[in-house]
Amino acid sequence: MKAMILAAGFGERLRPLTDDTPKPLLQVGNKPLIQYHVERLVQAGVRELVINTSWLGEQIESFLGDGSRFGVRIDWSRETEPLETGGGIRRALPLLGSQPFIVINGDVWTDYPLQSLVERRWSEDLDAHLVLVPNPLHHAGGDFSLNVNQRVGYPLAEDQTFTFSGISVMRPEMFAMFSSASERFPLRDVLAGGVRGGYVSGEVYRGTWWDVGTLERLQALNLLVSGREVSPGKVAT
Repeated sequence: MKAMILAAGFGERLRPLTDDTPKPLLQVGNKPLIQYHVERLVQAGVRELVINTSWLGEQIESFLGDGSRFGVRIDWSRETEPLETGGGIRRALPLLGSQPFIVINGDVWTDYPLQSLVERRWSEDLDAHLVLVPNPLHHAGGDFSLNVNQRVGYPLAEDQTFTFSGISVMRPEMFAMFSSASERFPLRDVLAGGVRGGYVSGEVYRGTWWDVGTLERLQALNLLVSGREVSPGKVAT
């Protein structure tokens, strides 16, 4: 199974750190954020990665190289301008192949067991599978609901909601309606049809998950990793 790490964003909310360092290379503990993803994917048995880059992408490529020192092969999908999550995946499809693949946002940090995605048998009637988390304070309204059949939906007023973690499994066929490899669009546009049709499954993960989107959350995560703040098993607020 292949995996794609999304690493092409500007990281504007993390300025001034990201003025000269791409967000995936910001330090968490004693290593860059993206290195955790690579190492955890290797531990899960993934040996072929695709990473998209744009802003200061040459620094990410210089750090990871071809992936051999981490035990993987990395193919690079380079974007002149960031194509957002959906557009970035669409551009990389020729590198990802015809089978379901894992997608991980480059700006999250988690101890989610990726091996469970690698080992699962994926039903042909599913377009995608989303890992959801309880809503953090900075996203209290959530993104999706989850029914008793573990299918993801758009919530009604009375539904419990959850936040998309940025971890998923997707089929390349989902992107068939987007014909241009230079088109910019969010992942939510790709998911919309499958969610409405009941073709997207989900699970709720209640372990450690952080959206490293602001300076404050990056600082708090570093405290967690150093063992000085926030017990493991908590979702970042």
